[in-house]
Amino acid sequence: MHASRLSRRAVLAGTAAAAALTGVALPQGRAHAAEVTAATPSYRWRNAVIGGTGFITGVLFHPAVRGLAYARTDIGGAYRWDERAARWSPLTDHLGWDDWNLLGVESLAVDPAHPDRLYLALGTYAQSWAGNGAVLRSEDRGATWTRTDLTVKLGGNEDGRGAGERLLVDPRDSGTLWLGTRHDGLLKSSDRGATWAVVSGFPATASASGQGVTFLVAVGRAVYAGWGDGDGTATAVNLYRTTDGTTWEPVPGQPTGTSAKVPIRAAHDRHTRELYVTYADAPGPNGQSAGSVHKLATATDRWTDVTPVQPGGSDTFGYGGVAVDARRAGTVVVSSNNRWAEGDTVFRSTDGGRTWASLKDVAVFDVSETPFLDWGEDQPKFGWWIQALALDPYDSKHLVYGTGATLYGTRDLTHWAPRIRGLEETSVIQLISPPVGEAHLISASRDIGVMYHERLTASPSRGMATNPVFGSATGLAQAAAEPSYVVRSGWGDHGNGACSHDGGRTWAPFTAQPDIAKNAPGPIATSADGGTLLWSFVHWDGTKYAAHRSADNGATWSEVSSFPKGATPVADPADPTLFYAYDTDTGTLYASTDSGLSFTARAGGLPSGDSQFQLVAAPGRSGDLWLSVKWNGLYRSVDGGVSFSKVASCWASYTLGFGKAAEASDGVEGSGGAGYPAIYQVGSTGTVTAVHRSDDEAKTWVRINDDRHQWGWTGQSIAGDPRVYGRVYLATNGRGIQYGEQV
Repeated sequence: MHASRLSRRAVLAGTAAAAALTGVALPQGRAHAAEVTAATPSYRWRNAVIGGTGFITGVLFHPAVRGLAYARTDIGGAYRWDERAARWSPLTDHLGWDDWNLLGVESLAVDPAHPDRLYLALGTYAQSWAGNGAVLRSEDRGATWTRTDLTVKLGGNEDGRGAGERLLVDPRDSGTLWLGTRHDGLLKSSDRGATWAVVSGFPATASASGQGVTFLVAVGRAVYAGWGDGDGTATAVNLYRTTDGTTWEPVPGQPTGTSAKVPIRAAHDRHTRELYVTYADAPGPNGQSAGSVHKLATATDRWTDVTPVQPGGSDTFGYGGVAVDARRAGTVVVSSNNRWAEGDTVFRSTDGGRTWASLKDVAVFDVSETPFLDWGEDQPKFGWWIQALALDPYDSKHLVYGTGATLYGTRDLTHWAPRIRGLEETSVIQLISPPVGEAHLISASRDIGVMYHERLTASPSRGMATNPVFGSATGLAQAAAEPSYVVRSGWGDHGNGACSHDGGRTWAPFTAQPDIAKNAPGPIATSADGGTLLWSFVHWDGTKYAAHRSADNGATWSEVSSFPKGATPVADPADPTLFYAYDTDTGTLYASTDSGLSFTARAGGLPSGDSQFQLVAAPGRSGDLWLSVKWNGLYRSVDGGVSFSKVASCWASYTLGFGKAAEASDGVEGSGGAGYPAIYQVGSTGTVTAVHRSDDEAKTWVRINDDRHQWGWTGQSIAGDPRVYGRVYLATNGRGIQYGEQV
């Protein structure tokens, strides 16, 4: 993963998903009842292991229970650490399609006096097109939940998502909770999160574009609140406190200036009664160029600047995470953030911030369990976007920190490795299950380009596809009759298209690429025999450009003016001269009979203007096309797009794929479908949006996921395994790749 591309184009899960979802009108108007019956047939769902791959925005050790910890992510939900199994357990997979906006975790909180209690503040976006936030509360560490919907929006994937916890159990009363918001001030609950009201006495006023409350932290019986809307001037106030739970006041003498404009996180040393606060000139995780660290003697209100390294010159950055050692007075760790010149690090002090040591200078990393993290010597070794930082209260040398791609941990302050088992946050855009070869799955993600999954239970041994590396993939295709030939497209610093002649194991960049590919790489297709490539071009801002064609494996390219701009090219799986494309702007199906040289309109009058669609060709058949068009449902053509008929068995279809056909009782493939492949769909056949399978050409469907396994927004890609009946791979927008198998 190329750091400069990631930072400048913001193609990590958190930010790229935001850009993608902004242009997708996700369902908000039609309510679906929860499914109450078990899935038929029974399915077992697991993650295809990659390991992390997204922005870990917060980690919290429970102060009173050894080995109990929680993690939050910007678009992938929350997790609980299982010390005995040494892995993370997902806590929010039950959130379904209509609750996609709740997979971003704004904050989490534990109750020191009641170890089984856990609270989550959920809400991914604070934009007008997103729903309001919610608070989940649990009495059993997240095994079951009670939910309260809020009247305000939260921003678990907005700027400032790596700031400190905005949710806090009051240190005076476990029944009282505080919740800081970005645009609606400070909220308070007096009934353990069941109801919430705005705190009228809180003195700060949020601005429409500001950060609002950036953290809440208990200091003895007092509560301190960071405020991100200050302007950095000498009169600015960005830290408040209450000592009685009613009256709030500015903390006197607080630091000012650009380097102390936004308080990011805070941690209290109960031994020395000092509060450490990290600051930056912007909320982060990106866009920070200045920062500082200060400590406050809470008994005297005396401030001390304890900044480890002053940002300046070409070495610009802010400060992010902070944690104190619960066992050793004056021992504190802080992290730099958005530091690209020297690379981010964690600083440690054992004398209250008078002197510091960079842990990066002696760090030894082992990423063998997640090889995609090995990006070469020119990449940030310690990671980037370090704002989540936590010290185990029972072990002074057990330190973890989150990055834009994983969670690292150490038990000796020297040797580091990913602590990521069970935590998968990839935002996946496309899946292929090859009919032959070692790997049953090849994936394309916004986060980590393309991966070849030779095993589903271990992170791909080859890591990210290289030569070139893509920070974010935009297309992936396999030649139906020559499955050893695979092509991919995406955002790369050394070419935006590549091909493989060994089924996706190794890659080579196209010899040449169209000029527009540098700034607008879009989806790509290959003919059934691999002899023709069609590459469509769409900029990340939605601007569409003319597609290009190559008949020499990417050595030369020519514009195809008759191809509908921005459409996704689809190759016929049986006839290498045929290509198709669906123009969603006009509701027209286009086809080419001359290997992509020219396209002509065929069926018209199809749904137009829908922001989510997918044209899929049934494997092994020429001209058998399925058009999945969101709320308009599902359409089928058996004549190469000359005509379409609407499929009556579902009223909404978001993504569609095919897998191995079922076997009849006589052992012959094709029960009720005359040998037709199994069809997998994310859509609505009744009252709930779910994952379905049909063994009879979409005449009937069975739901194959259940209410515990929903994963929010799952409408990007689905693929059945052509070699294993009943196995299906599902792309999610924040919970990685889920795969289900019939049991």
